[in-house]
Amino acid sequence: MPLDAVTTGLYNEIVSRNPAEPEFHQAVSEVLHSIQPALQRQPSLRDASLLQRLCEPERQVMFRIVWVDDNGTTHVNRGFRVGFSSALGPYKGGLRFHRSVNLGVVKFLAFEQIFKNALTGLGIGAGKGGSDFDPSGRSDGEIMRFCQAYMTELHRHIGPQTDIPAGDIGVGSREIGYLFGQYKRITNRFEAGTLTGKDLVIGGSLVRPEATGYGVVYFVEAMLAERGHSLEDKTVVVSGSGNVAQHAIAKLHQMGATVVACSDSSGFLHDPSGVRPDVLHEVKHVRRAKLDAYADLVPAARFVPGRSPWDIPCEIAVPAATQNELGEADAVALVKNGLIAVAEGANMPCTPKAVEVFDEAGIAFAPGKAANAGGVATSALEMQQNACRDRWSFSDTDKTLADTMRSIHNTCLITAANYEKPGDYVTGANISGFLTVASAMNALGLV
Repeated sequence: MPLDAVTTGLYNEIVSRNPAEPEFHQAVSEVLHSIQPALQRQPSLRDASLLQRLCEPERQVMFRIVWVDDNGTTHVNRGFRVGFSSALGPYKGGLRFHRSVNLGVVKFLAFEQIFKNALTGLGIGAGKGGSDFDPSGRSDGEIMRFCQAYMTELHRHIGPQTDIPAGDIGVGSREIGYLFGQYKRITNRFEAGTLTGKDLVIGGSLVRPEATGYGVVYFVEAMLAERGHSLEDKTVVVSGSGNVAQHAIAKLHQMGATVVACSDSSGFLHDPSGVRPDVLHEVKHVRRAKLDAYADLVPAARFVPGRSPWDIPCEIAVPAATQNELGEADAVALVKNGLIAVAEGANMPCTPKAVEVFDEAGIAFAPGKAANAGGVATSALEMQQNACRDRWSFSDTDKTLADTMRSIHNTCLITAANYEKPGDYVTGANISGFLTVASAMNALGLV
């Protein structure tokens, strides 16, 4: 739906005040377009101040990180943490270590997190952070020293009642452990709830490593059931091969689907008989190798360098690598090859043109803020366990995750139908999240 005069003026102001941040502009534009039906129905929500506050971060922290590699060479990286909204609770969101990280990328991720976290119903605000540090090829010692240098700056701005970081691309339980160790060292406090995604031995939660990937699959299961389908015998293509992709592949395999392709930064792997989770684990965690090593272990598989997997025929696509990885041409190819559903495992991996193609073709499309909310939802469960020094069983936590994802799915559908957009998960997710956050913002006054 086209922007009205108020939101057009706001968007133009955002672009002007935040130059050279295209990902942030894209995220704001998508949300403002989606919430137009709610603004028309409830004129009080069109208040320019409310919308301006919604789209302006509460705080933005940027700092220098100085660390030394194994050869004694000094490196200087940039660190970021954006607290976008604390209307629903303390800032909550991951840290990304990747060469592509800059302030605009972190702001886009934090803005998306507002609506994702609101959809969980778990009382958490929205933030995001990271660094342009590239952990690829670095030793454990180098990664530890970088994490310690990063936390030396970040510790001033976080805490269990203020801001609770977690992992994202390039940040797993190893990195979280090093970060938490430095936080504990500096503050002299074992505040387990300050970071989530920790190893079990230092206060982590069962299911947290699997949560985002599993959650995407639970959301896909609900989408298919709405259309009279199941995951059994469905052909799936997943992009990426990091934490989200690996656990999505494992859960899809468990539920009877066949994942025929996945990818990494060097190309994609095609295994017509189904990507094997055990071999993928061997490649990524034991050998710490690229996907071409999988093809060396499984003769029937082939590795295609320098390309994405979207021309491989499938019924379900799960883009789980990075933002804007799936473009219009990819979407056209997927639809032509029999696609019925897309669920974003990454944050905003489909370009606006790709989403238009899916919409016009009647493809069930779940945006990342809904489909991949399982990770942050389980992080909130980890916070609950840390607060009472408890640990829940795998089955109980997994059941809570599955129930949360089905609830988010149903909320999106019901909200979309209420605003005369039946089946539109994007509209449903954005309006539902917006209404929740706007209500909290109004209750808190002008802060």
